[in-house]
Amino acid sequence: MKKQIYRQLRVYRYVFYRETLVDPREHFWSFIGAFVAIFIIAFTQSLHLPVLENVFLIGSFGASSVLVYGAIQSPLAQPRSLVGGHVVSALVGVMVARLLPDIIWLTAPLAVASSIVFMQMTRTLHPPGGATALIAVTGGTKVASLGYGYVLSPVLSGALILLLTALVFNNITAKRHYPVKYSRLRRSRRRHLKAKRLGGRR
Repeated sequence: MKKQIYRQLRVYRYVFYRETLVDPREHFWSFIGAFVAIFIIAFTQSLHLPVLENVFLIGSFGASSVLVYGAIQSPLAQPRSLVGGHVVSALVGVMVARLLPDIIWLTAPLAVASSIVFMQMTRTLHPPGGATALIAVTGGTKVASLGYGYVLSPVLSGALILLLTALVFNNITAKRHYPVKYSRLRRSRRRHLKAKRLGGRR
């Protein structure tokens, strides 16, 4: 029994190591992709928002960059989750800010908790979306004055910049494929399974 448990632990440790192992050459493209995307967003938003509020807005996009450029195989990093998660969360955050009195201990947890549920319902779960909802209720007077415009810019515009940059830099090398469902690896796997099924029928 002990040997079996020990063997299973070794397998889990090996699988976990393999899943988190990244080719050092891929670090370069992760860095370049994240740098370019955040540079574009920061420059664009600096034209419209004060420096302090700009820092808060970049926060959720910084978290998205970790997923979109550093963990591109994750379901939470795919385009539907990236764009949809931010937009849904922004809508929820703005609604909470508009409908409830400005009581931080009420609006902040409600915005985050509600955004999680709505992302789950729309199948757009994206962890940084919680920060996007939170910013809508804690981002200051400039963010509050944007109202539902906050959803379009900076949220939707920023998410689209992240997506477009990811489509470029996450498909430059043979080992990087984004979105995952269109990857050569997935197509190869489907062809293999199809051939196996056809072979089994003979």
